Amino acid sequence: MNMSARAAQLAEQRRPFVHARVVRAQPPTSAHPGDEAILLQDGTLEGFVGGQCAQNSVRTVGLDALQSNESVLLRVLPDGAVDFPDAPGASVVVNPCLSGGAMEIFLEPQVPAPLLLLSGGTPIADALADVMGLLGFAVQRNDATEVADPETLSGVTAMVIASHGGAESESIRAALDAGVGYIGLVASRTRGAAVLAELTLDDAERARVHTPVGLWIGARTAPEIAVSIAAELVKAIRLEGLPVDRDAEPETPTQAIDPVCGMTVVIGSDTPHLELSGEQFWFCSTGCRAAYARDGGT
Repeated sequence: MNMSARAAQLAEQRRPFVHARVVRAQPPTSAHPGDEAILLQDGTLEGFVGGQCAQNSVRTVGLDALQSNESVLLRVLPDGAVDFPDAPGASVVVNPCLSGGAMEIFLEPQVPAPLLLLSGGTPIADALADVMGLLGFAVQRNDATEVADPETLSGVTAMVIASHGGAESESIRAALDAGVGYIGLVASRTRGAAVLAELTLDDAERARVHTPVGLWIGARTAPEIAVSIAAELVKAIRLEGLPVDRDAEPETPTQAIDPVCGMTVVIGSDTPHLELSGEQFWFCSTGCRAAYARDGGT
């Protein structure tokens, strides 16, 4: 499996994932430096970064990294002392079912960039597209006379209308109905109020429409206005909880405790399990499952 091609495909689909790469391995281990895998939001692991014991650690720590959107150096150690120098910022897990080796795996979450739908072809719209691109936003543009349909608005983080005319009120209504959390209208206070007067808005809807749009910084030129809008968008995401992808269904994989070694395991289609007396038990490896079955579940 080509991990680069798979990563590009997931990025195009705006699906979050974690790229896992083995950076160091101390024998005996089944993985080698350079081995890599992709961890999906549901706990599915594509590729190879070690046996079942190591994979379980990658799933558990990787899903936490995906939630925090922070990279992690995962140090997977066997039960007992291992001569691996301390690594600041690393996440250490002691895996009693390892065969004696140790590994370091770099986990890098890949979360879709915020998506801005930008309406209009004005100098402010052009400047805003440039600024938001520098900030890492994905920018999609449409014509001032075009009212976005629900499919276009799906997954949109924010919409800014910088057309100075056109189908402004219709576009605002469409974005509100689609659930877009931030809608900005480039207009003076008087003209903005007139556009909103064409709509019937409740308090919650009105709070999602920003006009005049942007933080007050005394901006006058198109680039300055673009900076003020960008600042307000960053504030909305970082401080006010505007979801980057409101259509993303949060996937929280089910976890269980291995009754043999006590490890937390992510339950997936390939997680070893056993049914005894009508009760399901989940394990970090087939070895723990075999031991539990051999002892009759005691």
